[in-house]
Amino acid sequence: MALPVLNTPTYELTLPSTGEPLKYRPFLVKEQKVLMIAQETSNEKHILNAIGNIIESCTFGELKNVHSLPTYDIEYIFVNIRARSVGETIEVNITCPDDEKTVVPVEIDLNDLKVQKVEGHTNTIQLTDTIGMTMRYPSIKNLGAYAGKKDVAKMTFDVIADCIENVFDENEVYEEMSKKDLHDFIEQMTTEQFEKVQEFFDTMPKLKHTIKVVNPNTEVENEIVLEGMQSFLE
Repeated sequence: MALPVLNTPTYELTLPSTGEPLKYRPFLVKEQKVLMIAQETSNEKHILNAIGNIIESCTFGELKNVHSLPTYDIEYIFVNIRARSVGETIEVNITCPDDEKTVVPVEIDLNDLKVQKVEGHTNTIQLTDTIGMTMRYPSIKNLGAYAGKKDVAKMTFDVIADCIENVFDENEVYEEMSKKDLHDFIEQMTTEQFEKVQEFFDTMPKLKHTIKVVNPNTEVENEIVLEGMQSFLE
């Protein structure tokens, strides 16, 4: 005799990048097991792949190419799935900045976490009066490709190159570009131009939450900004 089927509830969120509604469900024990195995390896690439696969399953296949979504979409979706699956609050240990040693446990409501967008941020970078770039946001596919790499300088250039959607001037838009062409183009930039690229990444939308923590030893109130999925799901 077949056992009864356990039905899972369905929820809805608004995708930060597009503003479109997205239906999702909690993750199942079999999916949580995959994530736990990936976390035990401490391999960032495996963890990112597991998160991407869980999101793909829990959104009923509505999202096309999950691994290429902006990281802030992935973070927001996964935190919501986690809240409906395990619990809506999580305890994180915060090291107080004022003495850099006192650790205080803080309970955070995952429903309070939002993707914050900086006013004036744009994915178009004007390098000169006539030359510019259109950028795409990093994805877990990008981050997974360079996870664990120790050459930080090369990794930085590789991530930037991967995020250049096109280069344009007053006459043409260049979309078919090799990795070498992109690296050469980046290396031609002045410091001022490269800072504009850095600003794009610094101001891109992020899952962010500000908390205030009082150090019990010094009685100093610290304001701490938590960013990214890892801050909330350790």
